[in-house]
Amino acid sequence: VQLVESGGGLVQAGGSLRLSCAASGFPFSIYHMGWFRQAPGKERAFVARISWSRSTAYYGDSVQGRFTISRDNAKNTLYLQMNSLKPEDTAVYYCGATRRTPTTTKDSYDYWGQGTQVTVSS
Repeated sequence: VQLVESGGGLVQAGGSLRLSCAASGFPFSIYHMGWFRQAPGKERAFVARISWSRSTAYYGDSVQGRFTISRDNAKNTLYLQMNSLKPEDTAVYYCGATRRTPTTTKDSYDYWGQGTQVTVSS
């Protein structure tokens, strides 16, 4: 099983980034997928998740209206479009896969990527 995040980097406040998560080694299309983030000294926190069928997406309060989660089951890839970035969005971003609920809780996730750093300067 592999989840490989990419697309992180340094961006100014107000800018945008698009993260990708390439999945392999498990049946991606039947797994719920999520994005979490971890800032230094803090717990890994929920950002967004999308159901296996792409029928529902759910966001954390701090990113609602700015971030969009999507998936391409034909490409086994998860995405996170991040707009209007703020310095408080600075963190390592992780993608995860699960067939369990609740999908907003990191302990429900079976597989994780290694993370990609996002830094937003003020």
